[in-house]
Amino acid sequence: MAFNPNLNLSLTDLTTQFRGLNLNEPETWPAAPRIVFSILSAALVLALGWQFYWSDKSDELERKQAEQQQLRQAYKSKVAQVANLAALREQKVEVEKRVALAERQLPNKTEMDALLADVNHAGVARGLQFELFKPQPATVKPYYAEIPVNLKVTGRYHDIAQFNADVAALSRIVSMRGLNLSMGKDGVLSMEAIAMAYRALDADEQAAQRRAAADAAAKNKNGGKAGGAK
Repeated sequence: MAFNPNLNLSLTDLTTQFRGLNLNEPETWPAAPRIVFSILSAALVLALGWQFYWSDKSDELERKQAEQQQLRQAYKSKVAQVANLAALREQKVEVEKRVALAERQLPNKTEMDALLADVNHAGVARGLQFELFKPQPATVKPYYAEIPVNLKVTGRYHDIAQFNADVAALSRIVSMRGLNLSMGKDGVLSMEAIAMAYRALDADEQAAQRRAAADAAAKNKNGGKAGGAK
């Protein structure tokens, strides 16, 4: 490669411009140092600006964009709900009717004896013999109470089947569980089952359920805070 004296002269002249610079008087510097210093200063300003200002703004922009997406989805959901508002209102009315019907089918404490008597009379009317009819203590659920009745009846197959149909047709809700049929030595059919009766909660039981629900909600809330603190 041929030697270029002009290139060598230019590099020498450029190097010479960086010698003996007075840092206190940059306005006296030659052109090359001033250009290099300006470029370095601009790069430093950009780096510091990104580190201490623009990077935070970028993170904030990302958060705002994510929030915008969430709001957009929430808006779409609300619009869909508004579009279906009429249908939702109809469903609400229908559910309220079903709840009211179910509540009418649940006797209160004072009506339970009459309900159990109806179950007993249904079996007697079909000619069945009750070998066992023993109500058990009530089990309180969130919205109702269950009263299991252990029973054992004997009679003809047709009469036992009609007895179960009569119990299912009662105006109050009674369900048969754990049916067990067996044939005796004398040819008489025996049925053991649990007649599950349901009743509405009285005022004290409802208050106790509300307190239990409030205590559970407070416990979950406090537990969530404790878990978050960890």
